[in-house]
Amino acid sequence: MRVFNLTRDVPLILHGRLADNFWLRLRGLLGSAPLQSGEGLVLVGEKSIHTLFMGFPIDVLYVDNRLQVIRATENMVPYRLGPLVTRCHYVLEMPVGTIAQTSTQIGDQLKFEY
Repeated sequence: MRVFNLTRDVPLILHGRLADNFWLRLRGLLGSAPLQSGEGLVLVGEKSIHTLFMGFPIDVLYVDNRLQVIRATENMVPYRLGPLVTRCHYVLEMPVGTIAQTSTQIGDQLKFEY
């Protein structure tokens, strides 16, 4: 799966995994190697995440059902609880630095390619 920021005309995720069921969302990135540039995980139907038991930090985007960014968290370190974002439909977990490097902001329009 790939995710593009249409507003900034930049890719966010080029080699992504889709977590669209209970078991994939439950596992998330636990036990994974640190994400490399262009990698990411898209959680479908989540409204909050955590980094408990993870060994690396991540950048996080919360996205609504219109594929617009509604919240961004840079450098979410291990053993943290994220906020509950009730309007959230998708959560994107990406390597640290992705949000800054792409200048992604709240309100940006995204596009998913499966």
